[in-house]
Amino acid sequence: MNSHATRRAKSVALLAIVAVVAACGLPRSGPTKREIYAGSVQREGDAFVVAVNDRVTRATSVVPALGFSDSFTRAGQLGSDIIRPGDTLGLTIWENVEDGLLAGAAANSTSLEEVQVDGSGFIFVPYAGRIRAAGNSPEALRRIITKKLEDQTPDPQVQVRRMAGDGATVSLVGSIGSQGVFAIERPTRTLATMLARAGGVTIEPDIAQITVIRGNTRGRIWLQDLYEHPELDIALRGGDRILVEGDTRSFTALGATGSQSRVNFESQSLSAIEAIAQVGGLVPTASDPTGVFVFRNEPAEITNQVLGRNDLVGEQRVVYVLDLTKPNGMFMARDFAVRDGDTLYVTEAPFTQWDKTIAATFGSLNTVGSIQSLGSGG
Repeated sequence: MNSHATRRAKSVALLAIVAVVAACGLPRSGPTKREIYAGSVQREGDAFVVAVNDRVTRATSVVPALGFSDSFTRAGQLGSDIIRPGDTLGLTIWENVEDGLLAGAAANSTSLEEVQVDGSGFIFVPYAGRIRAAGNSPEALRRIITKKLEDQTPDPQVQVRRMAGDGATVSLVGSIGSQGVFAIERPTRTLATMLARAGGVTIEPDIAQITVIRGNTRGRIWLQDLYEHPELDIALRGGDRILVEGDTRSFTALGATGSQSRVNFESQSLSAIEAIAQVGGLVPTASDPTGVFVFRNEPAEITNQVLGRNDLVGEQRVVYVLDLTKPNGMFMARDFAVRDGDTLYVTEAPFTQWDKTIAATFGSLNTVGSIQSLGSGG
């Protein structure tokens, strides 16, 4: 056998070894682009594989709507002077005599602190009896108590102070400067002013969400929207519960990306290009920019729009494909919205698997030149 035939035989043998190693299933980060397409409905799989274009980005650009219902936005502000059941009052009574009904011999005034308005709206004042306080302003209640006492002590002077109480308070919890129970007072009748009273939020404003629970009704808004849309600065009601928390939406990044992990959203809306950047971008030595996939369970109404159909019912498995090498590929990735629960997957470039095969066969990633030198008998 001549030397040329010998070298050819060695090369064939080496390539056969490479093929065997490749067939054994080398380690990889996930399915190949071909395997993903093989699982499409078009090839008798169970997922719709859809290339992203302008029509698809418009149909899928759904951002979760947050806001308050009319029952919140139409509620008028509470008058801070109106007394309600559960409020706490402070009373001071001056008497124009040396030895009055309430005051001691050495003083001409008496202070009654923390007088609680009961569930029926009444308070008890010595010598004046049981008086209805709820529904009155402090000034109106002052006149009522004065009239009750003036028949028993000459020219009584009464002061009524409305203090914090259970009837006009809200509770604030979560990522707030000072958690606790706060009274609805003249400077804190609305949501924004109450948040300020509690020290403001302690998380990034871009991801802060505010939930208000009133009885069995709740509403949730973005903190930024509160200051951009004045109508969302709703009037508060006694018993409101206010929760401040960060955005809980997330996506999962897998494959040939800078980080493979579950990733929280960092803004109200997140595009595919931003999601890629958030996980460190594509791996230059391993990623296939033509194989950027977004896996999602899509509602039937959106899937029908994307596919131009009207017969699909229930959630559908959809795989969106982005090719960053196309002239408008980066624009498509910029406009395509990532949603909560999505899986972002980037396939490996074909040469990456080839390099793995070479490495497994020859112990290095030197290039195909290794095979050629071995085949030439070098």
